Formats: sequence, structure tokens, C-alpha cells
Amino acid sequence: MSDAPIAGQTDDSNAHALRDELARGDATLVRARSVLLNLLQIEGQDLFSDEVVARIRGMSLDVAAQVLAAEHDETSEAGHDPLRQDALALALVQDPAFLAHVHTLVLEAQLAERLQFRSGLDPVTPALIQDLMASGNPEKAALAMAVLAAQARFMQQYRRMELPIGELPGDLFHRALMLGRINPDVTGDGERTLRAAYDEGAGRLSLLTRLLVGLAEQADRALAVDQAGVSAFATALAYRSDQDRSLAVVSMVDRQPARLSLALRVAGLSAREVRMQLLSLHPEAAMPAGVETMPAEIAALLLSAPRASAAF
Repeated sequence: MSDAPIAGQTDDSNAHALRDELARGDATLVRARSVLLNLLQIEGQDLFSDEVVARIRGMSLDVAAQVLAAEHDETSEAGHDPLRQDALALALVQDPAFLAHVHTLVLEAQLAERLQFRSGLDPVTPALIQDLMASGNPEKAALAMAVLAAQARFMQQYRRMELPIGELPGDLFHRALMLGRINPDVTGDGERTLRAAYDEGAGRLSLLTRLLVGLAEQADRALAVDQAGVSAFATALAYRSDQDRSLAVVSMVDRQPARLSLALRVAGLSAREVRMQLLSLHPEAAMPAGVETMPAEIAALLLSAPRASAAF
């Protein structure tokens, strides 16, 4: 009798190995966010030179300042209390969803800058955006220009450690305003003003999603990071692999070839195309064993399995 491994056993072994690698990646993310929260709560931030921590803290302080500024406009008070701003910023980062969102924004912008330095990839006007702006379709061209403007603001705000409150997803926008209330049961005029001006559909992430949905025959270009750029690629990867966008960004940044490879397979890329994207993002990474021949539905099951990172 032959001692050669049965194909089904080999496939099961590869799936088990991929599942273990995903679990390790999730555990790393949970630990990283826990460490971030601890660092953000420690006074004397000059003891920590880590850029990610500094930018998360700066962007959280900026959101807090906007909430308090609206309150002061309402009461006609001059200035604001720095202690209240610090307290509100801390309350924001203690919210797991808020911390995960801001962390993702920082990682996304850092990766965009890294690829610009390494490969010359423009974080604001990648090839896909340029082509859409030059297309003969007025609606697509206008949307591409809106995305370009939003991306330019995003990169500039990242460098300034700013985060406009209107760019927050709806649930986080609501959470920030609720945390900023003096009386939790009273809605002030300043909060009403912010809510009246809020338009989630005009935000950068919504514009990127609209751009992706309208690509039609060019949809596959969004899954080539050298064509779409980091932000549109992340949005397309999340959409096509049915993942949260934050996990898509983490897989692009945190050297998680298993998650990234599986997501790309679920999104419809061939093994060769997956290798090309891995090479663009992580030149030193190899495609994990089993991904090349794994059916997309099995890859989707592995990605969707409940794990510790679900809260992030």
C-alpha cells in the first residue's frame, strides 16, 4: 500500500495551518491594541517615541477639541479646559471601536507613505483615479475628483495629527458626541449643530465605496495596489472578501500573509495575482501553503470564523 498522503488529508493540513496563522495574527492584533491603550493612558508621552501612539493620541485630542469647541460656541465661553479635552480624548480611545478605527487610519496612511517612498506610488492620485478623472463619464470623473480631494485632505490631516469629526463613521460620530455631553440626557445646541452638518455619505470612506461600486468593468483594477493605491485597494479588498475594512488594512500592513492571501483569493484573484500583490506589499513574504489551490468558498470560511479580533 502506498504511503503517499491522501489529497484530502493534505488539504485539511493546509487549512489547519492557515487557521492557526490567522489565530496568531488575531492574537497579535488584540495584544497590540491593548498595549496601545496602556501607552495612551500613561502621562509623560515624551517617554514614548512610537509614531503610531503619538498620532492616535493627537487625532483623538483633535476630535475631543472639536466636540468641546461646539459646546463653547453654544455657551459663548472663551477657550476650553485642557483637562476636559484630555479626559474626553482618553474616553474616546477607551472605546474599542474608536481606537480600532483611528489605529487603522494611521496604519493606512503610514503604508501609503511607505509605498510612495519605496515604489513611487502616489497616495493621492494613483493610476486608477487619474484614468477615471480623464474618462468621458462625467459622473465617474466627478466622483474620482471628489476621492482625490478627500485623499489629499486625509494625508494632510494625518501629518497634522488631525481627524475631522465629520469623517467618523456614523456610530463613532454619535459616540464621540455622547461622550462629550456634560449632562448625558441633554442635547445642547452645539451638538445639534454638529449633527445637522454631519453627512456620512460625503466622507472619504463612503466616497471610496461609491467609487468601487461604480467601477464596473474596471473593478479588478481596484485589487491591484499599484493601480488603485492603498486606500482604494483596502476598500476593494474589504468589500470583495466581506471583511471589516480595519482587518483588510491590518493584513496589508502587519505582515499577515495568510489573511491577505486568503482575502485576495476570496476576492477572486488567481494564485499568480495574489503573489503579485504580496510582492507589492511585502516583498519578503511568501504565499502560505495551500492557498494556491484552495477554493474561494473554503478561504471565505476560514476568514469568517469567529476569533478574538472580532471586537476590533
